[in-house]
Amino acid sequence: MHKHPISLAKLRQVPQQFSWVDQRLVRERYINQLSHEACALYLFLVTVADAQGLSFYSEQSLCQRLSMTPAVLRQARRALITHALVAYECPLYQVLALDGDARRPTAELASLASDNEPVDLKAVFTHIWEVLS
Repeated sequence: MHKHPISLAKLRQVPQQFSWVDQRLVRERYINQLSHEACALYLFLVTVADAQGLSFYSEQSLCQRLSMTPAVLRQARRALITHALVAYECPLYQVLALDGDARRPTAELASLASDNEPVDLKAVFTHIWEVLS
């Protein structure tokens, strides 16, 4: 099938503020591993991030903008950290490059989560086992 733009007048261009979603999110099946809430948070963070992937929003602001409870937001954030899609140091978020194996969550959660964030111990021990093997 030959593809061509449907609307030349509305053809997308890379915006100055840099906020396009990497196609590997779908092609490498990262998105298959995430809840709707985690996807919504990721899309929001990609949209508002600067060229280095950095942005900062309070938990209250994110909950309001994304219609999430604080508990759901924290769970979505943990999923993004576990899958190495974002790094978080309250209130700073960094959208990370898609460089890992999307089918295996990373154990970077332990080092990326703030002190008051729960840690996925199974992921930590899995990572330790992989490093030692």
